[in-house]
Amino acid sequence: MQSVQHKPGTRALWGALLTTLVALAALLGAAPASHADTTICEEFGSTTIQGRYVVQNNRWGTSATQCISVTDSGFRITQADGSVPTNGAPKSYPSVYNGCHYTNCSPGTNLPARLSSIASAPSGISYSYVSGAAYDAAYDIWLDPTPRTDGVNRTEIMIWFNRVGSVQPVGSPVGSATVAGRQWQVWSGNNGSNDVLSFVAPSAIDSWNFDVMDFVRQAVSRGLAQDNWYLTSVQAGFEPWQNGAGLAVNSFSSSVNLGGGSGGGTGGSSACKVAYGTNVWQGGYTADVTVTNTGSSPVDAWKLAFTLPSGQKITSAWSAQISPSSGAVTAGGMAYNASIAPGGQVSFGFQGTYDGAFAKPAAFSLNGTSCTTA
Repeated sequence: MQSVQHKPGTRALWGALLTTLVALAALLGAAPASHADTTICEEFGSTTIQGRYVVQNNRWGTSATQCISVTDSGFRITQADGSVPTNGAPKSYPSVYNGCHYTNCSPGTNLPARLSSIASAPSGISYSYVSGAAYDAAYDIWLDPTPRTDGVNRTEIMIWFNRVGSVQPVGSPVGSATVAGRQWQVWSGNNGSNDVLSFVAPSAIDSWNFDVMDFVRQAVSRGLAQDNWYLTSVQAGFEPWQNGAGLAVNSFSSSVNLGGGSGGGTGGSSACKVAYGTNVWQGGYTADVTVTNTGSSPVDAWKLAFTLPSGQKITSAWSAQISPSSGAVTAGGMAYNASIAPGGQVSFGFQGTYDGAFAKPAAFSLNGTSCTTA
C-alpha cells in the first residue's frame, strides 16, 4: 500500500483549522459539558439543590467513611463503610429536606409553621433500594412546641417506606392504622431525646405522593403533638446500619400551603416591607435589614428569603440566623425576636465580602410572601 506523506507544515495547518472549528462551534451554541454531581464525604457536609432543598450527609453514628453523590434532584450513597449493631441506633441519616435542621434552613422555606395555620403540605418521594445491606428508607416529620430551628424537636414522625435486615423502629408496635389511603403498622416510643411515632409499610414503596399533614394529624390525635405546635422540617433519606452503597433518593418535593385556620400563623398571607441599608468599602460591606409586618396578623417563626448577588459571601451576622453564606439565603429570627406583631418590625444585620461591582439583592420574601422594598 502506498504511504501518504504530508507536505511540511500540513499538520500545523490542520491543527489550527481544528482549533478554529472548535471555537466556532462554541460561538454557535454547541452543547455545554454536563454538570458534574457534587460528592460529599464530610461528616455533616451539606449542599442545596433546586434552590430550595438541603441535602446532607449527616453521618453521626460512626467514624467510618460515608460519601454521597448529590444530583440536581436527589442523592445516591456512593460509599458506606463500617457497620453498627442492628439492635441500636443507625450509623447515619443521609437525607434531603425542606425546613430547618440544626440551624441550617433550606432556602426560602416557610418552616417552622404553626400546625393550625397549615392547610396542606404536599410531598413526593422516589427511592432506589439495594440488597446486601441493613437499612430503612425513612421520611421524617419533625414537630415542636416552639418554632425552633436548632437541636432536637419534641416529636419525630417516621414513615418507613422500606426496611431491609433485622432493623425495627424505636419503641414497640401499638397497632395498625390507615393513613393517606395506605395501611401501616404503627410503632411508638422514645429514643431518650424525643418521642418517635413510626408508620411502617407492610411492603416496600418505591415512590409516593402524599400530604404530610395526614401523618401530623395522627400524632395530634395520639397526644404526641398539639395544633399550636410547629412543623419544623420534613426530610427523606435512609438510615443504614450495615453497608448501604447504592441507596438513592431519585427525587424529592415538599411544599407547605398556609391558611389552615386561626390560632396564629406563620404569616404566609401577610404583607411585608423590607429596608436594606448598606455600608460598602473595597471588598467588604455590612447590611442592616429591617422587616416590617404590614399585615393584620402576627408573623410567627419569620423567615426572610433573598438571593445575594454573585461574588458576595456572608462572614458574620447578628440578631438572626442566616444560611447558607452565599447564593439563595434565608434569615430567621432568634428566640427573642421570632415573631413580628402586626405593624411591628424586626431588625438584623450581617457583614460580608464581595468581588467585582457591589449590588443589593433584587427581591425579598417573608415566609413565602413577596415583600415590597423601602
